Amino acid sequence: MEDILRAIVLGIVQGLTEFLPISSSGHLIVTRELFGWDFADDLTFDVALHLGTTVALITFFWREWALMVRAGLGWTANGGREPQPDPVYNARLLALLLVGSIPTAIVGLIFDLALKDEVRSEFVVAAMLVTFAAVLFAAETMGSRHRSIESCLWRDAIVIGAAQAISLVPGVSRAGVTITAALAVGFNRTDAARFSFLLATPIILGAGLLQGAEAAIDGISGEDAVVIVVGAAVAAVVGWLAIRYLLRLVQSGTYMPFVVYRVGLGVFLLVYFAV
Repeated sequence: MEDILRAIVLGIVQGLTEFLPISSSGHLIVTRELFGWDFADDLTFDVALHLGTTVALITFFWREWALMVRAGLGWTANGGREPQPDPVYNARLLALLLVGSIPTAIVGLIFDLALKDEVRSEFVVAAMLVTFAAVLFAAETMGSRHRSIESCLWRDAIVIGAAQAISLVPGVSRAGVTITAALAVGFNRTDAARFSFLLATPIILGAGLLQGAEAAIDGISGEDAVVIVVGAAVAAVVGWLAIRYLLRLVQSGTYMPFVVYRVGLGVFLLVYFAV
């Protein structure tokens, strides 16, 4: 029962922080360090939580994905001719998202083989929280914010996709760095968030399925499986609510509250773990 309660707490943490620009992996590491929690396989459990938030993404944006997939199939069937007049939900956007996922997939393989254990520390999280708070602040204050998803170009997808690869370092925040990159190339606040969420789906789903296959090969006990499923389910529900909250917030607000939060938490962690 104690592990179930911990899974619920970590599921809430994951669901809240995956889609807000404050770093879900960083919060998971810090939560474990602060409370001394250690159960199941940490990385396998974290991937299960990410799959939970992927379920939130797919259910929230299922209409967009259905239209994009249908447009992609239509594009293939029509020999490369545009099957739909709507430029948002068409094969081109699907291709842009897939192209944007390539940098993270490549870097992710290298990162998983060589660096993932070395950077999973509270000090790295704290430093990245503060560093990329400054980057988000710059993008928020200097971005033109006049562009929408419809205007997305191939170079935009590559730039935002390359930024997403940086988020493999805990504390950077996948949502934070992709939203920052989207703001930097001129996207408005709402479409920066929407593109970030859509771009997250392929890479999180792919990583989750890969890690899940590895976990299945290694074997998971029945007790650990229950813990993982509970955590993932909680992350899915809370994540869906977090997506809805952020999209509503940025329609009339800014990302500045998250800049302040990141700096405050980063400084607190540096002081707390230094002493």
